[in-house]
Amino acid sequence: MEKNGLVEITSAAELTELIGPPAPAAVAKERTALHELDRQWLAASPFCLVATSGADGRCDVSPKGDPPGFTLVLDDTTIAIPDRKGNRRLDGFRNVLENPHVGLVYLIPGRGDTLRINGRARVLRDAPFFDEMAVRGQRPRLALLVEIEQVFYHCAKAFLRSSLWRPETWRPDAAPSRVQTAKAMERRDEPVEQIERFYAEEYTGGLY
Repeated sequence: MEKNGLVEITSAAELTELIGPPAPAAVAKERTALHELDRQWLAASPFCLVATSGADGRCDVSPKGDPPGFTLVLDDTTIAIPDRKGNRRLDGFRNVLENPHVGLVYLIPGRGDTLRINGRARVLRDAPFFDEMAVRGQRPRLALLVEIEQVFYHCAKAFLRSSLWRPETWRPDAAPSRVQTAKAMERRDEPVEQIERFYAEEYTGGLY
């Protein structure tokens, strides 16, 4: 369908006709439970992205990071992700209360492939295993319990195209600093010096 020069795809059949069907290996790689190699990946991963959507369909993607192995594997079909101090928006948790479906992408720095897990989640305020997820003596106040429905590895092409892990391509100063964006949009009435202190010692000192 074309309108105003935009040619839109409106059906799955049209999408497949244009791109083609997935390779058999891409279809067959889906699993419903963790393999020992998946457990090793989770034990090495310090970072994941959690995708959720509310009852109204609005989506959220929240980053979660901690020391490697922060995701606790309870069994081959159940994992738990601890929550740490943040801005208390709790967008993802609010979504899960309305719609339990979640998508997770686990990264290992320097690796192009990623581990993807999809499933159904619940928000926990306590459980016997919370002590195992303590960092610097701090237990999480919340955790996301995920019952796995689908797990597979994703190829490295996006990381290769973006050169994400090549330090010579990094340009951290290419965009305004966090202090600059906060001053412009969120903390307009605060002195720059105060914002700088917040994102320096106060910010890093309050991780747990």
